[in-house]
Amino acid sequence: MPRRNAPFSIIRRLPIYLRILDNLIKKDVDIISSRTLSFRTGFTAEQIRKDLAYFGAFGTRGTGYNTVYLRDKLLKIIALDKENNTVVIGSGHLGKAFGRYNLTKNPYISVVGMFDISDEVIGCQVEGLTIKHIDFMPEVIKEYNVRVAILTIPSPQAQLVVNKLVKLGIVAILNFAPTKLNVPEHVHVHNIDLTIELQSLFYYTTLETEKDI
Repeated sequence: MPRRNAPFSIIRRLPIYLRILDNLIKKDVDIISSRTLSFRTGFTAEQIRKDLAYFGAFGTRGTGYNTVYLRDKLLKIIALDKENNTVVIGSGHLGKAFGRYNLTKNPYISVVGMFDISDEVIGCQVEGLTIKHIDFMPEVIKEYNVRVAILTIPSPQAQLVVNKLVKLGIVAILNFAPTKLNVPEHVHVHNIDLTIELQSLFYYTTLETEKDI
């Protein structure tokens, strides 16, 4: 399977399909068509078929996709079919919320460590997981073979922490710090700037007004 070379736009859609399949399987739905997936996702049926066909032939023309079979294939493509451990660096409000959600709502990812440098949060528990000082990060990453990290720390400390993460073998980082991170070519960084996301939404508040002009 050409998983590594898949366009990022496709990879971002796969977990959406996976979530829908999980819900359908819970309801004992055995077969789903690309048309129904289109209705549930907002993507066109053609786009969905192209996305899935990129990795192989998973459906039957005129019938659709077997939900369990397709779910299992997507898990392998995304690499969620094995133990997936992650750590959260920065345990303020955002870090705690992210850790709490993934500890309780995400069946495919295990948060095995939460770290900070503030005495105010060190020792606190999030769903039974104790927040530790960042000095304990190397031993946790090694013990649990962690390859993915979540960064929710202020910008000034972000690059220094990332340098340490790379040395510890982290190859993918979900970055909430509003700053550009410099990493080696083999390390993938997915940046999420919540301020920009929120500000961009206000564009849509002007559309109705412009129609009336």
